[in-house]
Amino acid sequence: MGFSDLFKKLEKGIDDIQQGLGDLIPGRETEKHSHTHVGHGCHEDDSHAEHSANRYCSFAPQSFGHPKWYVDGASYFWAVSTALEEAQESIFILDWWLSPELYLRRPPARNEQYRLDNMLKAAAERGVKVNVIVYKEVPQALTLNSLHTKHALEALHPNIKVFRHPDHHTSGNDLLSGVKTSFSNLTMGTFELAKVPQDTLKALYGMYDDVVLYWAHHEKLCLIDGKVAFMGGLDMCFGRWDTNSHPIADAHPGNLEDIVFVGQDYNNARIYDFEDVEKWENNKLDRTKSSRMGWSDISISLSGPIVNSLAIHFADRWNFIFNSKYLTRDIGKYQLIELEASHVPTPERMIPEGDDSFSGLHHHFSRRMRHFFEGDEEEEQAAPRVEPGDGAHIQLTRSACPWSSGFKTEHSIANAYMDAITNAKHYIYIENQFFITATSDEQKPVSNKIGRAIVDRIIRAHENGEDFHVFILMPAVPAFAGDLKAEGALGTRAIMEFQYNSINRGGHSIIETLQSSGIEDPHRYINFYNLRNYDRINTSAVMGQVERESGVGYEDARRDYDNQYERGYEGYEPNEDEYQGGNPNSQYRRYQKAASRHSDQTWDTISACYMESGPDLHNLPWNGSPESELDAFVSEELYIHTKVLIADDQLVICGSANLNDRSQLGNHDSEIAVVIEDPTPVDSFMNGRRYTASAFATSLRRQLFRKHLGLLPDQRCDRPDENWTPVTHNGNAYDWGSPADELVRDPLDPNFLALWKNTAKTNTDIFSKVFHPVPNDAVRTWDDYDNFFSKYFVQPGEEKLKAEEAYRQGKVDYGHVVRDEFPGGVAELKDWLGGIRGNLVEMPLQFLIDVPDLAENGLSLNGLTDDLYT
Repeated sequence: MGFSDLFKKLEKGIDDIQQGLGDLIPGRETEKHSHTHVGHGCHEDDSHAEHSANRYCSFAPQSFGHPKWYVDGASYFWAVSTALEEAQESIFILDWWLSPELYLRRPPARNEQYRLDNMLKAAAERGVKVNVIVYKEVPQALTLNSLHTKHALEALHPNIKVFRHPDHHTSGNDLLSGVKTSFSNLTMGTFELAKVPQDTLKALYGMYDDVVLYWAHHEKLCLIDGKVAFMGGLDMCFGRWDTNSHPIADAHPGNLEDIVFVGQDYNNARIYDFEDVEKWENNKLDRTKSSRMGWSDISISLSGPIVNSLAIHFADRWNFIFNSKYLTRDIGKYQLIELEASHVPTPERMIPEGDDSFSGLHHHFSRRMRHFFEGDEEEEQAAPRVEPGDGAHIQLTRSACPWSSGFKTEHSIANAYMDAITNAKHYIYIENQFFITATSDEQKPVSNKIGRAIVDRIIRAHENGEDFHVFILMPAVPAFAGDLKAEGALGTRAIMEFQYNSINRGGHSIIETLQSSGIEDPHRYINFYNLRNYDRINTSAVMGQVERESGVGYEDARRDYDNQYERGYEGYEPNEDEYQGGNPNSQYRRYQKAASRHSDQTWDTISACYMESGPDLHNLPWNGSPESELDAFVSEELYIHTKVLIADDQLVICGSANLNDRSQLGNHDSEIAVVIEDPTPVDSFMNGRRYTASAFATSLRRQLFRKHLGLLPDQRCDRPDENWTPVTHNGNAYDWGSPADELVRDPLDPNFLALWKNTAKTNTDIFSKVFHPVPNDAVRTWDDYDNFFSKYFVQPGEEKLKAEEAYRQGKVDYGHVVRDEFPGGVAELKDWLGGIRGNLVEMPLQFLIDVPDLAENGLSLNGLTDDLYT
């Protein structure tokens, strides 16, 4: 029986069961409540009355503490490793995905003790209690393998306990027990969720009360000894570690031990999804041909009383799962968490009396700044004053509900977003993995009205003659594999359609609503951007020479190298010689021995070239022919996974929540975020006028702007500085008043806006010529897509004979240089690439705009667009 026949039979069977069970398996859920009213009137609803006295209707009252930001994973994971080394009592971890084999410091060859599982084992052996909660995925839909996470960690030491949640139990379990068995051997290779009947999906995902468990635990949190917390956008899993230079090449023909992204950690989700993540060797991505995908993200560490609120939240989550699963199962193995911690409200000295919104913070600054602005208006910016004992005003918010936490629905994150946007006076900066929102009820099934708040704030600025700007950064394409034109990319295109309908098409988008409100040029107030970068894979002549001498292919040697770091998982049992890298007959050792006889002057990554004071591309050595060098250049979107809002250089919202219904509604994915208002004043400018800014918000915003514009120096993986430590060691170091800092000081200054927009346009034009990436504004129809993209590239995984014919026709591998554009060869190519600075590019708002239905009508058959993709 074929899969389509199986699905039809299952659907009919479930329909028959529904007739007999009535409400046990309900049909489509009732209309969703938006949970994001302007003014968040939800607190008047009985379902939200429990916490109506707290700001944003959060379960936690306002608190305070010391925050520290980390831009990208290298600095963040190094700081986490330092705190784990210092743990004495407890480690609490919440993650969507946790990879025990993740190296928190790089390169792996010199940092074995800093692999996550080794660090947790060492902590457990010195008496630390380790409690971990990870999302229990539907394995047919996701490849996280939380079962491997649980078994691998709990096998290390009795002090390590791991919960997976939720259990995907089908309602009417006795009658439907055969349904899940029918799916047990299916994988995403044959199991295309976008085409599966909706009732079949309900059976697969299971239910909690009347809720189909499409939703995930999406929080990222690490609490150590109740003293320091790490949270934000970064899971401790494969694919997240990165420097803020974002190298996407990692071939090291001269020395395999220089590899930075070992095994599965070298990933490009636009080419292949993770697969069999418990086994290093199952990474199908050939790093001599394909780049990895860079990962742009932000996380923070916190100390002080705010950590108490986060500990209470973790204990709530742990105890809810314990009471749901372990009262009558595994008796004695797990215990409830009993905390002495309690919420600590913010002292009055830190909040303007009678004003708990961030708009009042400016007046609070002013009282502390009587003499701060003395001197000439053009005087260089002063370093911030930090008064001993001061801390930031920090509010914990979350998305939680009965299925995820056992509590009534809470959507205080959405309330915080609405409040921040509504009360912003000068600018809003949003960097987020998704942008799916509505301006009206006409955009169903999308329910959250963050888009409406943005529209209303811009209209108010337009009517009042205010200078106001909204910067939005998001990925060009969701991180799913496959050619966008392929049938298997229906789900990817569905998400893109929801996002474009939120931005500039579909009749009710933000841009269209602003235009219908009389704003002829909405881009005066709001603009959208993506990130992209390039690199050069070191496939120089040395690689071929070593391969011939050793009789071992580079990728075979690399996989053998990876295997020795698997250290006993899933049946791989290296002997002691292999642990020490000493087995002379291994492919890895044979390759290394031959490589030691060659000097390789070719750089293994050239990501420094588009950063501040980076080298000239023309001056970089290359051991090989000019043609081989041209073919070694690669590009990929720099994936934005950040979940941050910054307003007016005064307020920051940072956490795990995306800007979509899944994260914002409260009754879908579980999330946490903090709202940070730091009273440490910074002498700044806003729209050309002197302005009192917040040190935390301002330094984070300027650091991000400088990274995107290439105004930061190249960051190496093994050169930590003050920003790579926990907040309990020191705060952020920032070079206030430096020439690069001055360029991004005023986000509304015409010179800065010209720099920002011109950099984005220049980078966009160069990338379009060199690599023909999609999405692209030159592609308005599927015919355009073929002419601009398809005719130049061989897609990953293409059938062998078809790929060979494509190569004969002159096609190149996906992500490589379009040779036809450069009759002058690699020298001409370098002339063009030398003009790229940073990684900021324009978002192509005209991409496939003439295609009437980007996702195709058939996708709506199972309702996944309504539930999973928004």
